[in-house]
Amino acid sequence: MGNALFTEIEDVFARSTPFQGSAASAKERDIVLDAFFSRCRWVEVSYLWRPNLRDEADNHVIELAVASGTKTIVTHNLRDMESGELAFPSIRIVGPGNALAMWETEES
Repeated sequence: MGNALFTEIEDVFARSTPFQGSAASAKERDIVLDAFFSRCRWVEVSYLWRPNLRDEADNHVIELAVASGTKTIVTHNLRDMESGELAFPSIRIVGPGNALAMWETEES
């Protein structure tokens, strides 16, 4: 977890629109978010890989993945995340549905 991603996730969870019709209350969502953050490891990014993605606001995710040594980025934003000028072949970028299927297969 890094500063920019932490702030972005907090911002999304504070909005009411994405959760309209959700069975979870705002308080329950806060509990889930706190539990998620408690499992995260804080990573300091000391090198910026710029320019890279066409959407500047997404670069922090790639930089955090490189700095943390992560192997997979799970996102709905596949088009933008896969459009980088720089290649990081050790990092897979997958959608949420594919990630679940991929992890089920790997665990079998």
